[in-house]
Amino acid sequence: MTDRPTPSAPSGRPASSHGPSTGSPSTGGPPPGVRPQASLPEPSVIPEQGWHVGHFFYRFRRDQLDAPLSAEVCQQFCAALAPSDELMPERLASYWTSGHEADFGVIVMDPHPGKVNAIHQALLAPGIGRWIEPAWSFTSVSEVSEYVPSVESYRERLIRQGDAPDSPELAAKVSAYERRLPMMNRNRLQPDIPDWPAACFYPMNKSRVPGANWFTEPFSLRNQMMAEHAQSGMAFAGKVSQLISVGVGLDDWEWMVTLWGRNPEYLKEIVYKMRFDEASAKYGEFGPFYVGYRADGREILDHCRMTG
Repeated sequence: MTDRPTPSAPSGRPASSHGPSTGSPSTGGPPPGVRPQASLPEPSVIPEQGWHVGHFFYRFRRDQLDAPLSAEVCQQFCAALAPSDELMPERLASYWTSGHEADFGVIVMDPHPGKVNAIHQALLAPGIGRWIEPAWSFTSVSEVSEYVPSVESYRERLIRQGDAPDSPELAAKVSAYERRLPMMNRNRLQPDIPDWPAACFYPMNKSRVPGANWFTEPFSLRNQMMAEHAQSGMAFAGKVSQLISVGVGLDDWEWMVTLWGRNPEYLKEIVYKMRFDEASAKYGEFGPFYVGYRADGREILDHCRMTG
């Protein structure tokens, strides 16, 4: 390609080599007549709300093994799942998993994505990484759903369900909800991992098929269906705890569902019951399920017969 002189633009000004101007020629600001944007947050990898969430699942490469893992490699594996204080993410839990899809899984949460991914990288580092292969993963962030009712919306819902608008009973319910709401929202954004033995993990989408397109339904209808869904889940309070994290724009599925159970039977029951809610029965699309049982690194190695 030969260099050619830049042609002059009309009015005698040099033409820009970077396309149309998006700001004032003299100041770099917005064009004349365009209101400047409000101040923007500083660029950051840390969400303004919520945490990064990583679900990672792995298999041991048994086809490469003709003997148990060495003591050194076992120690490296355990250290990867129990990092030192400065490397420890805000939340970390590991599980051995049932079935052939994976041998073990890890869920990690932290404001910084580097701390989340560091656990994954430690498991694939030279040494132990020779004997492990990734089976599946999901990247998401925690959030407060748009369907979580405000205090006023909660009051209106109770009235629709039959509470008298001026009754002391209604006032007491609304007051209790107002006190609980900040804590509930904090738990959605910065969730604790219960020390319960069983968990299941699965991604999901909302349907876009003709006649059942979630994203073309009015918010009022979607809100009503999600309220029904939440009511079904409340029947399992104290038995099942859940985290719904968002993969929209981050992974192939739109949401990741994590359910922790005091007993695996409760996981089966809540998923079955909620399948009958319209939000699931008509609009839910589900990906692969992984079921795990809480275990530290040594317990995973022993369960998977990786030690001598």
